[in-house]
Amino acid sequence: MSGFVDEAQLHAKAGDGGAGAVSFRREAHVDRGGPDGGDGGRGGDVWLVADENQASLLGFRDHPFRRAADGTHGSGKRRHGQRGEDLVVRVPIGTVVRGPDGTVRGDLATPGERWRAAQGGKGGRGNARFLSNARRAPAFAEQGERGEEQWFDLELKLIADVALVGFPNAGKSTLISAVSAARPKIADYPFTTLQPHLGVVRLGRRDDDVEMIVADVPGLVEGAAEGRGLGHRFLRHVERARVLIVLVDLAAADGTSPSKQLDVLLGELGRYRPELVARPRLVVGSKADVADPSLVGRSELDLVISAVTGAGVPALLERAAALVLESRREGHAGAASPDGVGPSPAALGRSGGGGGVERHRGEIVVHRPLPEELVVARVGAHAWSISGREALRAVNFSDLTDDAALGEAVRRLRRLGADRALARAGAHDGDEVTVGQVAFTWFKDQPVELPERGRPRGAQSPRRSRGRSR
Repeated sequence: MSGFVDEAQLHAKAGDGGAGAVSFRREAHVDRGGPDGGDGGRGGDVWLVADENQASLLGFRDHPFRRAADGTHGSGKRRHGQRGEDLVVRVPIGTVVRGPDGTVRGDLATPGERWRAAQGGKGGRGNARFLSNARRAPAFAEQGERGEEQWFDLELKLIADVALVGFPNAGKSTLISAVSAARPKIADYPFTTLQPHLGVVRLGRRDDDVEMIVADVPGLVEGAAEGRGLGHRFLRHVERARVLIVLVDLAAADGTSPSKQLDVLLGELGRYRPELVARPRLVVGSKADVADPSLVGRSELDLVISAVTGAGVPALLERAAALVLESRREGHAGAASPDGVGPSPAALGRSGGGGGVERHRGEIVVHRPLPEELVVARVGAHAWSISGREALRAVNFSDLTDDAALGEAVRRLRRLGADRALARAGAHDGDEVTVGQVAFTWFKDQPVELPERGRPRGAQSPRRSRGRSR
């Protein structure tokens, strides 16, 4: 039988862009046909989509790799390459995506929400795109851009209206099996439940019924917030619940009093996330059928039930349903992230790798990342490197031994502000600058111009920028 998996890893690889074509028109009765190389197709993106038909992250446990299709190359007669197909990866509702540094990149808490895990590479432009009055026969084209590739940690936080919280063997599984069709394992030893279970509870008549999702979370012990017992692994499944039902065992095998149990449980919830203590809750005494009568009427208990005999269960469901409806009307839920559970929309929009989603008045807005800035870093006494997606694209040509291609690369870098960034960083005339696989000897404030024959003047003068291909 398939197990429940709430932690997994994902390796998302977007498709690479296709290369632009170098081609010239060659037909009968056409004298000196011009360039007609087409552009390469864009690579496909990798999207994560919250799907209510997915119950766990089991599909990622043994197969974490997901790759979108590459774009195809351009060809002659200005025929552009085909775009790579996007890959849609379906994940359970409540999936949180974290980057390698542990920061939250995406929080898919409602059905249909989408988050781009990896963006496909742009297709390279064919040589027809570089035709100009000064360059009548460009013999170079752009290479396709590589798609983004990154590892992510996936973490599932169950989304339920009601979460059952209590010590091991406090009767949580018995209660959820009595009020729903869920059938967790029930036994008389601690930690019988090793994975969360969800049950659906319906109250009322068909025309005005109330439906609640109830989560049976494995038992907590003292020190759970620090990882003792099942610790953080299952405490996170309580985060998104609208209402908490704290079950206190009135017939504890070790004799722990109800007040002591309540103090420990609330203390662990507060240490894990302080806002959980302020969440609407009911304190319920369980196992009333075998409990000492003196414990049944304790003041800290809101209700006393016996899941075995059914005593007190209808009243519990009615009170829980009232709290859930009130919470829904007020719009409070752990999934809405007002308490810091999820990332802010602004942070999602700026996150590296993919982008994010924002829930706004019931609508889903898809955020894409802002363009990566040009970054200059010193790598030696007189050596510098320039990084950034647009900078790498600026020198991504099929043949940088071609002087015209080299001159175009230098021009692009200057339009991106490479000169200003190098000057601010402290570069001096004659320093070597590396961008990807290309190295330039940099000189400040010297324009690069293409003469009629296509050779950069900078390559003829020690006072002007010149470059060489490594």
